[in-house]
Amino acid sequence: MTSPRHRLDSADWFGKTAAGLVLGFSLALAVSGLCAWLTPGGIAGGNGKIQFVMWLIAPLWAGVLCFVFLFRDSRRAWCWLAVANLLAFGLLAGVRGLLG
Repeated sequence: MTSPRHRLDSADWFGKTAAGLVLGFSLALAVSGLCAWLTPGGIAGGNGKIQFVMWLIAPLWAGVLCFVFLFRDSRRAWCWLAVANLLAFGLLAGVRGLLG
């Protein structure tokens, strides 16, 4: 016999929203930083690249904020986004150390 699947509901919406706002923003910053360092020209790629990376933060943040409601509860959202932040900022620090 299989276990019943957990249904998505509107429970824990405040905790999920808070996780998406706080950790989603920092994750968007880390990913945009990775895009700045890893694309051609490096961190000093010119004004067009700086503008692109700056504007990239908003859709990344909005994407995480939309995705966060697919977690079963707010604790899982906070934990998974915290791990994603640690990985993204660790990768960013590694890239900066190698290329900077």
